[in-house]
Amino acid sequence: MRLADRSAAVTMEDAVRASVSYDQLRAGDGALHWLETRPEAGGVATVTRWRPGEGMHDVSPDNFDITSGVHAYGGGSFAVADGTLWCIGSDGLYRGRHHNDELELVSPGSFGDLTIGNGELLAVRESEHGDDLIAVSLTGAPQMRTLTASRGFLGAPRPGPESLAWTAWSDRDMPWDACEVWVASYSPLGNPEDPTKLAGGSDESAVEPRWGPDGALYFVSDRSGWRNLYRWDGHQVQPVAPITGECAAEPWELGYTSYDFLDDGRIVLAVQEGPRHRLVVIDPDSTTRPVHVPYTSIKPFLAVQGATVALIGSSPTAAPQVALVHLGTAADPQVEVLARSEHAELEGTQVSTPTELRVHVAGDREVLALVYPPTASAADWRAPVIVRAHPGPTASCLLRLDWQAQFFTSRGFAVVDVDYLGSTGYGRAFRESLYGRWGLDDVADCTAVADHLLATGRAVPGQVFIRGASAGGYTALHAVAQNGPFAAATAVSTIVDPDRWAETVPRFQRAHARRLQGGAGRVRSAIIQRPVLLIHGTTDNVAVVEDVRKLADELTAHGTPHELLLLPDVGHYVATSPMAGGALEAELAHYRFVMTATAPNQGDQTAASSV
Repeated sequence: MRLADRSAAVTMEDAVRASVSYDQLRAGDGALHWLETRPEAGGVATVTRWRPGEGMHDVSPDNFDITSGVHAYGGGSFAVADGTLWCIGSDGLYRGRHHNDELELVSPGSFGDLTIGNGELLAVRESEHGDDLIAVSLTGAPQMRTLTASRGFLGAPRPGPESLAWTAWSDRDMPWDACEVWVASYSPLGNPEDPTKLAGGSDESAVEPRWGPDGALYFVSDRSGWRNLYRWDGHQVQPVAPITGECAAEPWELGYTSYDFLDDGRIVLAVQEGPRHRLVVIDPDSTTRPVHVPYTSIKPFLAVQGATVALIGSSPTAAPQVALVHLGTAADPQVEVLARSEHAELEGTQVSTPTELRVHVAGDREVLALVYPPTASAADWRAPVIVRAHPGPTASCLLRLDWQAQFFTSRGFAVVDVDYLGSTGYGRAFRESLYGRWGLDDVADCTAVADHLLATGRAVPGQVFIRGASAGGYTALHAVAQNGPFAAATAVSTIVDPDRWAETVPRFQRAHARRLQGGAGRVRSAIIQRPVLLIHGTTDNVAVVEDVRKLADELTAHGTPHELLLLPDVGHYVATSPMAGGALEAELAHYRFVMTATAPNQGDQTAASSV
């Protein structure tokens, strides 16, 4: 993207087109493959291949959306073996035909975590009755068989030397709360024998099993309070290298790869500490060494080829990109960018870069926030503020270029992302502290950050807003149901009633809803004290649209200023939908209307007129 004026506002079209997404990076077949979702192509996810000397090209058919609905959030949506693409569409498992781009349906159903074994494809298949691990022959007419089944959930089928490892968790748990790693004797075309639980339990989450080149099984466990890497040599489990940080992402999706093995015996892994990621290598003697890369956010999809690791990285001034990091012995390796959005080019575009803010709250605790000042502002800036509560709430702020934040900062707003209690990147105890306190402590943390910005003269009184999506929308609505600093709220794809949500949410997330219950309860329209904008997709299967329609009707009955924007045929992820631009414009109009209505009473017209 090239703008003639460095201080020009980021347009709605710019913000949407620049939001290209890269996911599920994999190495195999002498190439790298990844999913690429392009907003200008209607949000269709395409498998892209890069091979040295050949460059990049798409290997899935045009207009075929590679998508998995397994466990509601998908993951592991494709695999490539001997030039054949195996992938998941909206209605089942597909296989590519040789010599053309056509795909044939192998089996209807909900699949994920596609993994190539020795002459077969392994995968997770979900039904309303539970999960199966299945194996499919790679050649001839596909023959499918079930390896193991569970009334709960299964993941990560990983074949090893005469063995098979996988993960399992019950329908009463989320995988980041309680997840087990299992291992069994196994040979292709056979069945797992003598399965044994290796790690995990009611108070331990063990995830991402992978067989190392040394024949040992590696996995990540939070038994120490932090997600760290462990190794099982067939006799005992030992920590690989203790790190005060999270060495794996919360498994919202299947198929994550937060670590991989270099050909010289070292291990490369991504570590999250608060909103920041870093890349490290672990030597064979367990010494941990930092790798200096220009990225502060790294997705959990590492893919090693020899001494090179491919990753999807970003920073506050670089949009997500696929890059090769050539790891030699130097701490500052060569970085080669393979793919980035042509619209995300920063030359000629000025962006707002964040600073970290730490605010003390009750209980001798502090909350961290990322503060994006208005673009091109002076050091002593003062502006309208949009406080953003991230979704999840088992999620976190990310230190990466967010074009939707730049849409607002380029119009004179400050945007503030809050890592409230319950966020990830701070250890298990911090994340679990929100259980039974949802709608209370998260609201208190967002409020404390807003109060701090007002007290220090950064925020303009009467022009502080709160915005959230999904669980963050629930936080935003409760924040304006009290006499606090917020002048209005925007709630996107919001959860309204935790009890009803526990009944309507997909099977995977019901345990999450139950653990969060017991806090502020249902959003009560009668006590909402500020204008509200509700944005919701009509096909949202995570937070059903009927709940937000009911809330809007109640707000109408109480005479509370509000607007309901329904997006036809849009699911839970508004920001990556074809309607993302319209949602941005509606949100901006919402804030401007409130500011115009309140400006005469504030005694400060400068900030209102600047946006």
